[in-house]
Amino acid sequence: MIRILGIDPGSRLTGYGLIDCAGSRSRYVASGCLQVAGDSLADKLGLIFRELSELMAEYRPQQFAIETVFMHRNAGSALKLGQARGAAICAAVMQDLPVAEYAPREIKQSVVGKGGADKQQVQHMVRVLLSLSDTPQADAADALAVALCHSFQQKALSRVPAAQRLRGGRLR
Repeated sequence: MIRILGIDPGSRLTGYGLIDCAGSRSRYVASGCLQVAGDSLADKLGLIFRELSELMAEYRPQQFAIETVFMHRNAGSALKLGQARGAAICAAVMQDLPVAEYAPREIKQSVVGKGGADKQQVQHMVRVLLSLSDTPQADAADALAVALCHSFQQKALSRVPAAQRLRGGRLR
């Protein structure tokens, strides 16, 4: 069984989702949102790093997946999002986790079946795929969708003999 931590990064709210995967089955472990607060950007980035490091120490994921930056209308927002991603990736690297990155459209395509899906569709499919009794908060559902997308990609790659020698895009 492989435990995957999915992250939906944000400079105000960072979603996280943990799933266990075995074969074609995925099981919900935990999810939630980090309220990113602080007086400065450095404080906020430090909070993301510390909180995710604590989550990783508690749940011990073997793999880490995160959503890539998509272009906002506001370049400043995209820059802050990129910095939040960096803090999350650093936390994973410090735990020696392999890091996988997926574009928002790729995640939606993988989980919902169409790259232009809205938040409610993602929430619904996450609920169905993980047999949840309640609909997760939007950012937590997005993080669970990242983890599910990674799981689906790993299953697909496991069917390709040459891909089994790859780890994080590199040959082992």
